[in-house]
Amino acid sequence: MNSNARSTPYLKNTWYVAAASHEVSDQPLGRKICNERMVFFRNENQIISALEDFCPHRGAPLSLGRVCKGKLVCGYHGLEMGCDGKTVAMPGQRVRGFPPIRSFPAVERYGFIWVWPGDAAQADATAIPHQAWYDHPEWAYGGGLYHIQCDYRLMIDNLMDLTHETYVHASSIGQKEIDETPCKTTVEGQQVVTSRHISNIEAPPFWRMALRGNGLADDVRVDRWQICRFTPPSHVMIEVGVAHAGHGGYEAPPEHKVSSIVVDFITPETDTSIHYFWGMARHFQAQNAELTDSIRAGQGKIFSEDLEILERQQQNLLDHPGRALLMLNIDAGGVQARKVIDGLLAAEKKQTDLTS
Repeated sequence: MNSNARSTPYLKNTWYVAAASHEVSDQPLGRKICNERMVFFRNENQIISALEDFCPHRGAPLSLGRVCKGKLVCGYHGLEMGCDGKTVAMPGQRVRGFPPIRSFPAVERYGFIWVWPGDAAQADATAIPHQAWYDHPEWAYGGGLYHIQCDYRLMIDNLMDLTHETYVHASSIGQKEIDETPCKTTVEGQQVVTSRHISNIEAPPFWRMALRGNGLADDVRVDRWQICRFTPPSHVMIEVGVAHAGHGGYEAPPEHKVSSIVVDFITPETDTSIHYFWGMARHFQAQNAELTDSIRAGQGKIFSEDLEILERQQQNLLDHPGRALLMLNIDAGGVQARKVIDGLLAAEKKQTDLTS
């Protein structure tokens, strides 16, 4: 059955991060998004375009070609494609009558390339979520990309329930007080928020490093916070930080704390694989490039520890498709996020059925 015709576990009429801006330079980039093979390239004005990764001549992937004067040139026989998906030229051949291949709405914003894999007529660039930290002199950002073999919802579950830090990330950000402190989950429209505030504890290794990086003592008691915000289709932003105890915790003035936003853009590749764009936007020592590199390396190691867990979890679930799973209080954030997704999926399917 065609991937466009069957039911999918992810929304199509929405924006996903397809790549970091630096991934698309003078050569095309091939990437599968929501089971659609796409190719991304820049025209002569450096504007991003996205087409289906399929040459209409013989079906070769256009991503194996090159970009010449803003046109995408197939690497098999030299067919040239325009940014709109229409054939432009081919050596010694007349090709302008060929039917166009599919183009996808694509926008470059906040250091990422966003793509809309669904109905192009519904694409609205104003719906791309604003990232207040981007290109702001008081903020610094560093991040990366992991390709993980798991359902995108498993990563959302992971990020909306940070009690796993005690066990998966014991050497960096985990500590027993996370388990011992209950979290609060609320739903605000389509946003799900899970928060945890921990008082008067020792800072774990990662946060001790961050305190030192901000010129603060790392051997004193701290207050710690984790505020996870899920927004559709699959974005999770997590406010994290520590402050020297007794100065107001989350509300402490800047001179007594280190605070950041963990940036998580989770893009389905297939039903059971994702492109995971991770990073940290920090609100201290923004001009310190060495600190940015250090935090990126530390955070990259932390997220790599999740990778094996999620991939092995996915395989277990595929091996036991009918097996019921336990639901605990700590799962509330993930459960509510899935309810939001399910409601939007039902609405999208209803709309598709009415127009098909």
